[in-house]
Amino acid sequence: MEKEPSINVLGEPLADCSHDPVTGFFRTGCCDTNAMDQGSHTVCAILTAEFLAFSKYVGNDLSTPRPEYGFPGLNPGDQWCLCAGRFLQAYEEGCAPEVNLAATHQRALDVVPLEALKAKAVAT
Repeated sequence: MEKEPSINVLGEPLADCSHDPVTGFFRTGCCDTNAMDQGSHTVCAILTAEFLAFSKYVGNDLSTPRPEYGFPGLNPGDQWCLCAGRFLQAYEEGCAPEVNLAATHQRALDVVPLEALKAKAVAT
């Protein structure tokens, strides 16, 4: 199945999110997506300790390394293609991470209002 067009929430070409650690549904460093990406890993987030603790609390431990899956574990400051629904949940709880809009795929807008993404945006 092909990727959807690599366009960000600003209507521009999608920028890379992270290659260290390598992120994205396709593990290409970009928050590209397609119909197989049921979690919509489309929000390029700059992780914080508060968000990582929240994510672990709600059942998605992103900080513990899982070498059997090639997952290094994430740390504050890492950029990661976050599921749009998890970002929205954290936003509504007041602990959303910052967002790189240039690297956030336009499909995130299917779940997250642009105003919420802009409220957490950082200059890139």
